[in-house]
Amino acid sequence: METAKGVSNMVLAHEIIVNSDFQVKPAAPPEGSLEHKVKEIMHKAFWECLEAQLTDEPQTYGHLIKLLAEIKETLLSFVMPLNVRLRTQIEEVLDLPLIQQQAEKGAVDIGQLSQFIVMTMGSQCAPCRDEDIRKLKEITEIVPLLKAIFSVMDLMKVDMANFALTSLRPHLMQQSVEYERSKFQEFVEKQPNALDFTEKWLEDTVRSLRETDGSTAASSDPPAPLSAVNVHNKAYIRLLKWDHASDPFPETILMDQVRFQEMYLEAERLVLLSSVLLIIYTTTGEAISGLPGLMDTLKNTVSALLADMNTPSFDAEEALATIGERMCVELSKCLSQHGYSPYAPDRRSILKGQISATILPGNTIRKLMESRVQNYLLASLDSNQHNAPPPLPGGLAPVSKEVKELGVRFSRLVNFNKLVFSPFYQKIFSKVLTSEESPGAET
Repeated sequence: METAKGVSNMVLAHEIIVNSDFQVKPAAPPEGSLEHKVKEIMHKAFWECLEAQLTDEPQTYGHLIKLLAEIKETLLSFVMPLNVRLRTQIEEVLDLPLIQQQAEKGAVDIGQLSQFIVMTMGSQCAPCRDEDIRKLKEITEIVPLLKAIFSVMDLMKVDMANFALTSLRPHLMQQSVEYERSKFQEFVEKQPNALDFTEKWLEDTVRSLRETDGSTAASSDPPAPLSAVNVHNKAYIRLLKWDHASDPFPETILMDQVRFQEMYLEAERLVLLSSVLLIIYTTTGEAISGLPGLMDTLKNTVSALLADMNTPSFDAEEALATIGERMCVELSKCLSQHGYSPYAPDRRSILKGQISATILPGNTIRKLMESRVQNYLLASLDSNQHNAPPPLPGGLAPVSKEVKELGVRFSRLVNFNKLVFSPFYQKIFSKVLTSEESPGAET
């Protein structure tokens, strides 16, 4: 349990740092779940009991006092410590012993207390809650009003938590590397074999690079020594084509597994998009080269048809066939407008066939564009030290903005991971690389 708590804190801190859009969300059990049903039944019973207490003769205020105590505590949590005047006012108006005495005499003015509560909530809430406060002021019945007050207060608690996160993020960023590293060290000390998958990930990368070097080098030449930095960067590239279903993800990257999956899907989309555009311009030739606005038109059309590419219902074969038809129509119209001969049927057939062929994993053009995207991402890791983006490989100009954004996301995530886990990686490299490769110096 102690280890799990430490890991949970590490994951939360990591999420705050790497995800600028991270926010706390209201806790809500899934619709139809047992927890949802129990919660609904208990809440309904509570509010019905409160209404019975306030309508029976004589009236009883046991539930009401408990509610006011909780409301008072929540209101005080919203008020900044330096706002002494408002804190004093809350203490005086929601004086629970006094309210208890008034309740015993049947002299509690619930309406006046409710108005004060709503007014105080309105002074402390975020602007996005103004409409909720306005609706509270329109409720006249006591029990529905109290019920609505608690609902809005729950939202305000979430707002306050997100405000606290925003305030905390700059301070946390200064300490995040050391914090995550120390938490992971605690995890490693308590869990034997905690780096098994990380070691396998790096060992497999070294083995793959040595096999590649061995197949390309002359048989008489000794294999070139592997650099720890190059091995490490190539290992991160491998994560973009990871078999998540059958191969366990490295422990040091586990917190970012979903992000690497998302970047892989985005890279696949850009590879297919750039492949189709390259085929169009290669097949059609100089007739459309340099025509203003045509590239954007074709790109937007293809992008729209590939929008659902990463969904289970996407039919790649059908989508590429549709893209081929649409491209023939667009190109025929464009050629006619600029005085060129109509798009001949044989050229239409060739274009549609080449576009449809990009669905094949071994397609030459698709493999070429995939290699160029991966090389750009790899170069982005090296160029990060010089604060200058790497040159864009040929054929990626139509998707330059998207590829560059992907490169920035990828390099930031990788370099942060390196900073946090560098001591662990150094130890692993000292095992998997030979001593002559100087892994410690390279890392």
